[in-house]
Amino acid sequence: MTDKDKISPSGGDLEGAPEQNSIPTTKVQRSAKFVKTGIKIGGNYIKHYSKKLFNPDLDKSELNEDNAADIYQSLSELKGSALKVAQMLSMDKNLLPQAYVDKFTQSQYNAPPLSGPLIVQTFRKYFGKNPDQIFDKFNIRSTNAASIGQVHQAELNGKKLAVKIQYPGVGDSISSDLKLVKPFAFRMLGMSEKELDVYMKEVEERLLEETDYELEVRRSVEFSNACANLNNVIFPKYYPELSSKRIITMDWLEGKHLKEFLATNPSQELRNQIGQALWDFYNFQQHELRAVHADPHPGNFMITPEGKLGVIDFGCIKEMPEDFYYPFFSLTSTNLLDNKEETIKAFRQLDMIHKGDTPSQIEFYYTQYKEMISLFALPYITDIFDFSQTAFFDQLYGFGERISKMPEFKQARGVKHFIYVNRTNFGLYNILHELKAEVKTDTFKPHVMLEY
Repeated sequence: MTDKDKISPSGGDLEGAPEQNSIPTTKVQRSAKFVKTGIKIGGNYIKHYSKKLFNPDLDKSELNEDNAADIYQSLSELKGSALKVAQMLSMDKNLLPQAYVDKFTQSQYNAPPLSGPLIVQTFRKYFGKNPDQIFDKFNIRSTNAASIGQVHQAELNGKKLAVKIQYPGVGDSISSDLKLVKPFAFRMLGMSEKELDVYMKEVEERLLEETDYELEVRRSVEFSNACANLNNVIFPKYYPELSSKRIITMDWLEGKHLKEFLATNPSQELRNQIGQALWDFYNFQQHELRAVHADPHPGNFMITPEGKLGVIDFGCIKEMPEDFYYPFFSLTSTNLLDNKEETIKAFRQLDMIHKGDTPSQIEFYYTQYKEMISLFALPYITDIFDFSQTAFFDQLYGFGERISKMPEFKQARGVKHFIYVNRTNFGLYNILHELKAEVKTDTFKPHVMLEY
């Protein structure tokens, strides 16, 4: 296998991809980009409704495709938190029309890479040296470019390394970017303003952590050590002395991403092995560490030639406080849902039922949330679960689509911790579904309480 054929620790080969020679970094430049995109979207709506005058049955498919393409093009040039939000939304099949999901999924692998001069500029800023003065070899062409940074291959003392470099201005523009992306999110998600504010605040907190590469290196070492004994899970070694606030250096792991792995038509035994490794990796963290790798998109994992799961990104970690962990996982993992009184107490603790709710509202939310958690909990209530079954996912997505149309769910419900914990677990379920894996789900069980 040539170097060109090898896959980096964070994505696919970008040979031949058009490079980006500059990136808007000031508030004025980034704001102007959003304004320009907003004008394009306005034009798309005018075009759509003009066509609808002559064809009243016209649906919004073409409008969604045009808007998704224009928004993605803008976000991929801006990079950073705005593109990261697009990546997050693409993982939730219930939040966006399919055209947006299809387009935004690209941000998981192949955003346009930055050109060589910008990479050298970043090295000179943080190390006072060019990359070829630090490493024996450094490939100035990126092997993968995503929402916050891109990866380059390097060598030092005969060891092959992956060097992740953050895009200029990303860490400094999170708050202003999220303010700019809010009107787009408001239109696409249909959330209430209060609910959107809670969503954006939680996203902002995680992104501020995710752009601190010194923090990521510390967490990467901590979590890879804590998870070292898990079967069929491996991690790269990290090099703090070759890392900085905007650069991370780690071992290069050989392997394939999920789509490439599945294209090799792996055996069911191997699918199950990788699926089990994923399940154990996530549930060990949730139930033993009470903090979890909260970015479960396929670009953060690789399947090695030995059939192991390589985990290559600990930038996004979600900690779970006890007042969230116990009521939530007790509901998913015991017969607590059969006790209506205690279930309602748990729902109140999780802010799913509010203090001022009327008796009829309490009954409504109790019924809906009980159904939702019962669906989510199905893998937990058996010792083995087959994630290939489409009926389970049809039920999940069907329920999500149904409640998204209910006016009762336009107001904010649930503590902020649901945003990343739900994203983590549904992301895990989706990857296991793509693998068509059957896994033992009783390996790391939740710790529970039966009274609230």
